[in-house]
Amino acid sequence: MIQQRANFDWMLKELYSGVPGIHMIVVLSADGLRLARYAGDPDAADRVAAACAGLQSLAGAVAQEIPSTDGDMNLVVIEMEGGYFYLMAAGANAYLAVLADVRCEPGRMSGMMRDLVVRIGAHLTSPPRRNEQSV
Repeated sequence: MIQQRANFDWMLKELYSGVPGIHMIVVLSADGLRLARYAGDPDAADRVAAACAGLQSLAGAVAQEIPSTDGDMNLVVIEMEGGYFYLMAAGANAYLAVLADVRCEPGRMSGMMRDLVVRIGAHLTSPPRRNEQSV
């Protein structure tokens, strides 16, 4: 995945340019490693990626309590004073996270994120690691 980063940076930029109010886009692995980012501070992107690991785990645990679902997390949206946070499954063991301010229209954001995931889902897949090596 790290080698593929340059191949989809322009797609992250397209999302950034297509929705007003985006502060940061982060692509991360299921264990909270930042794989790529667009905009925002690199250290903040690392913190967001680490926090997302916990959020996706929590959302998956809650999803398992709904009898009619497969237990997988598809999308988490958190609305807070001043903005929104989005976390979307983007392939096996990979996620797409976006931080945006109040100018962002939630429906447009989730639709564009979904379109991006469909287009580059295979590139966003993060293989599991063993002993700090991809398998």
